[in-house]
Amino acid sequence: MKKKILIAFIALVITACTIISSSVVSVKADSSPMSVNAKSYLITDFDMTTEIASNEKDKRLPIASMVKIMTLDLIFDSIDEGKLSLEDEIQVSENANSMGGSQAYLDAGASYKAEELIKSIIVASANDSCVAMAEHLAGSVDAFVALMNQKAQSLEMHDTHFVNCTGLPAPNEYSTAADVLKMTRDLMTHERFFDYSGIWTFDFLHPSGRVTTLTNTNKLSRFYNGCDGGKTGYTSEALSCLSATAKRGDTRLLCVVIGAPSSKIRNAEVTKLFNYGFANFENKKIFSFDDAKNTVAEVINGKPSRIKVVPECEIYRFGARNVHSGAIDVRFVPGTVEAPVAVGDVVGKFEVYENGELLKSVNALASEGCDRMSFMDIIGDIAKRW
Repeated sequence: MKKKILIAFIALVITACTIISSSVVSVKADSSPMSVNAKSYLITDFDMTTEIASNEKDKRLPIASMVKIMTLDLIFDSIDEGKLSLEDEIQVSENANSMGGSQAYLDAGASYKAEELIKSIIVASANDSCVAMAEHLAGSVDAFVALMNQKAQSLEMHDTHFVNCTGLPAPNEYSTAADVLKMTRDLMTHERFFDYSGIWTFDFLHPSGRVTTLTNTNKLSRFYNGCDGGKTGYTSEALSCLSATAKRGDTRLLCVVIGAPSSKIRNAEVTKLFNYGFANFENKKIFSFDDAKNTVAEVINGKPSRIKVVPECEIYRFGARNVHSGAIDVRFVPGTVEAPVAVGDVVGKFEVYENGELLKSVNALASEGCDRMSFMDIIGDIAKRW
């Protein structure tokens, strides 16, 4: 039984193996390595610890439908918090039905499953679906937008202000490349997002039986190797925009381009930035589960008194290719652990040092449990020491 629990635990740890450490210090590449035809751009690793290339990353600009990144982030937050189910029926108001621009052509008064509306937003940037979801979750679009701005502040998006949930042209709505990547990264910590972001085309079925065929606005999800998510945008003021992610091997990058002259140029510039990032940078594994196999923690009044531990995730260091990292030293820092202990309990932390400086820190988890010693166990233990 214990063996089955251990196997299940390790599988869970591996599934969740993306490291996010608050102790990481931001590093910037020496300079922008290329010319990009856009008002602003930024490319980083997924944890946003290394700025690979940028220009005008903090310039406030309209971002068109990339506003929907925050709309989706709040929707997935609601699912995680149990406030929304994918099976919930969402009624469409006249207001939602009246949205222009890209849409799923929802029927006013009809009800749609939340999952279908979410899919239409991710794939086809449906404005009507955004408004329907906003009204359902917050009671009104204005109340939902207030939540969007609140979440933006919690993500330290200090150069962002939302006015609507769609990105349709509105005075005083703006963001920056740096802020867009912050919310993009937060959205993409929701694994469900990737269930839909790679869909190229699908038939959206209305309750009336009518079918609307929707196609992904992010062409790179089909035509760029490794791109599995992103959000496009276009208005005459914002021009063509895209915030996207791509993964090759253990390396995942984030890239945003704001204000490209056309969608064709936008896609070409994001492709160029991704190509540069993957060619010159990589995520190097510096501490694996196997590296920790002999690590144990002492347990006060534990039976047994020592248990094996593992890091909550394998540890990577993002950096330039063909550049050797400094001396790496991984230290197990045990906590004060008292029995009983269950598999998965935090029992300390692993600290990674490079050239003597703290690089990253992750929790150390018990990979096996232990019971608390009984009174007779304690007496027996004392007797053994005499």
